[in-house]
Amino acid sequence: MFFAPVLLAMSSLLDPQPVSIRVEVFAADRPVEGATVTVAGMPHVTSAEGVVVTTVSSGTVRIEVRHDGYLTVTKDVAVTTAEQRVVVTLAPEPIHEEEITVSATRTDKRLDDQPMRVEVLGREEIEEKMLMTPGDIVMMLNEMGGMRVQSTSPSLGAASVRVQGMRGRYTRFLSDGLPIFGESPGGLGLLQIPPMDLGQVEVIKGVASALYGAGAMGGVIDLVSRRPGVEPQVEVLLNTSTRGGRDGVLWYSTPLTPTWGLTFLAGGHGQNKTDVDDDGWADLPHYARGVFRPRVFWDDGKGRSFFGTVGLTTESREGGTTGEGAANETTLARVEALDTLRIDGGFVARTLVAGRYVLTARGAASGQSHDHQFGDVLERDRHNTLFGEAALRGSAGRHTWVAGAAIEHHAYTARDVPRFDYNFTIPGVFLQDDMELKRWWSGSASARVDWHSEYGWFMSPRISSLMRGGGWTGRVSFGTGFFGPSALTEETEAAGLTNLRVRRPLEAERG
Repeated sequence: MFFAPVLLAMSSLLDPQPVSIRVEVFAADRPVEGATVTVAGMPHVTSAEGVVVTTVSSGTVRIEVRHDGYLTVTKDVAVTTAEQRVVVTLAPEPIHEEEITVSATRTDKRLDDQPMRVEVLGREEIEEKMLMTPGDIVMMLNEMGGMRVQSTSPSLGAASVRVQGMRGRYTRFLSDGLPIFGESPGGLGLLQIPPMDLGQVEVIKGVASALYGAGAMGGVIDLVSRRPGVEPQVEVLLNTSTRGGRDGVLWYSTPLTPTWGLTFLAGGHGQNKTDVDDDGWADLPHYARGVFRPRVFWDDGKGRSFFGTVGLTTESREGGTTGEGAANETTLARVEALDTLRIDGGFVARTLVAGRYVLTARGAASGQSHDHQFGDVLERDRHNTLFGEAALRGSAGRHTWVAGAAIEHHAYTARDVPRFDYNFTIPGVFLQDDMELKRWWSGSASARVDWHSEYGWFMSPRISSLMRGGGWTGRVSFGTGFFGPSALTEETEAAGLTNLRVRRPLEAERG
């Protein structure tokens, strides 16, 4: 009986004592109601005043505070025998929203706000397709909805892109809004564009002559280049295939100053002439191609910017019958070959006018020469394209408008078949107005007037409407357009012009 009080006193000194702890949770100097506060493994919920009061044993206690929209806070608190007060301040959880801005429609709006339907292929998807075909953009375009790549020259492997079933010559190909690939980049042009330096691909399906005039009757494909980052970056891709294909691509990016940046693309691509099924016909043509393209960027962060690019592409391509096929009496020996040299350049400059209007100037020039061998027939030609455009963009209330003028010149010189030479000059003016009619309804109206030096005057209107509500989005558009034809088609690219006879004058096509 004498030792009992002593043992009880010692036990009270060794065992931790229960202590009251008060946790107060704040965010932006305001109490947070409904936050989950876990104290020593036991969860509690804060009151309207952002407070949780509980008891714990003295010692070190872990406190964790969670709430939707805020970063989780965890801290270890040394609890004494006195009443403990702990203040926790929550920080908002960072929100990562990917906003895609579309430039093909001239208003530089977000993709979700465009009344006109624009389909965008992002960088991640481009990289996925690039690993399969590093030397061209054919597979990348072929897997987009409503588009199909069709072979146009079995001997050389040329292909064109059909948008919603329209022939490839009706689709306008642009690079950063510039026609640096020439008038008709289908066919072999698609096989000479490496995707390594593309940031995104924007596609307008259907008649787009109201935006880009002749040649856009089937749609527009705008290849937007990658921009340099804040740190130097180097990417190298090496590829080889079991069918004798070889690719080597280098992309380099670096900031030159806080406002200037540079990217550079160099690629070497080749493939062996291969007869897969041993029938005397080369299923895969031989080619050897080199591509060089530097780009410069300037942006002062105050609404003024400049982009410039030059490019050089050289390629030698050969297909047709193989040696075994030429020796076979049942096979008609035919070798088709094509040597290509293309030099191009372009720029896009933007500045602010009166502090509220955006003035954009674009210019491009390209020259392309071909030496095309069809068996014993040689056809040599040259394509030249010049382009210039100035546009002014502004906003007033619920309207965002664009007005501008453009001029294009296309020249084709066939040295061996001169009767198909042409010189087309096409000046035009255009106007576009995007309207926010209601919170859930917006529209776009545009019109363009062009004068074609060969086919005369054309008026190309287009209207589009966007309606949103309840998680649904609906778009509807209507437009008309035109195409100035020439003797150059998918068929003549495969068969040549020597045996072509035009029985009556060509007429403009409307859609």
